[in-house]
Amino acid sequence: MGPVHGFAEALRALENSRPRVVLSSSSDRAADVIREHIAAGLFRPGARLPEEPIAESLGISRNTLREALSQLIGERLLERIPNRGVFVRTPSVDDLRDIYRARRVIEPGCLRLMPADADISDVVAAVAQGRAALDANDGDAVASANQQFHRSVVALAGSPRLDMEMSRLLAEMRLVFFRAGPAEDFHRPYVERNEEIVTALAEGRGRAAAANLLDRYLVTAEQHLLSTYPQTGQG
Repeated sequence: MGPVHGFAEALRALENSRPRVVLSSSSDRAADVIREHIAAGLFRPGARLPEEPIAESLGISRNTLREALSQLIGERLLERIPNRGVFVRTPSVDDLRDIYRARRVIEPGCLRLMPADADISDVVAAVAQGRAALDANDGDAVASANQQFHRSVVALAGSPRLDMEMSRLLAEMRLVFFRAGPAEDFHRPYVERNEEIVTALAEGRGRAAAANLLDRYLVTAEQHLLSTYPQTGQG
C-alpha cells in the first residue's frame, strides 16, 4: 500500500491511539498523519505531496488540507515551491545542528524527570525490536525501532507536550537519516547504545546514569551525521 492511499488507515489508527495532546481540528489531525508518515520514512526528501488524492484519502477538503500543509511548512518538514506545489524538505546542516540542540535538552531531561516507578516496557520493547531487525538485516526496521526507542524515552516523562514536540523532531530526523547512507550501517552501533541505556534503567543504576549515557550518545550521533552532510548552511 502506497503512502497516499495509506492515509485513511493512518487517520483511524491515530484516532484510536492513546491520548496525547488533544488535536482540536481536522487540519491538526491531518498534519499529524502526514507527520507520522514522514517519521515512518514513507516520504523522502524532495517528494511532492499531491493535494487532491491526499485530501480525498483523509476525507477532508483541500482547504483543510492546505491548513495542515501550512502547519507542516512552519515545522520545516515541508516547503512550498511556487508554481510546482508542496514538497518534503531536505534538512540543511544548520537544521541538523539545531535538532540535536533540542534533543540534548529534551531526551536526557526526560530520563532525569521520569517517575521512579515509570513503566519502561515500551523502551525495552523498542530495543528488542531494534536488535531483531538488525539480526534480520532489515535496515528500515532498524531505523523505525530506533525512532520508537527515542519516542518511548520521551514518553517516560509523562508530558503530552513533550511527546508532541518529539514527534516533530523525529519526523525531521527521519529526513536527516536519508542522507546518512544505508540505515542498517548507520544505526548498527546505536542499537548497542540503546541497550546500555535500558540496562542502566533496568538495573537501578539510576536515571542520572541513563541520562548521561544518552547525552553522550546524542553527541556522538550528531558528529556521525555531520560527517555525512555537506558543510554549508543549506544542505
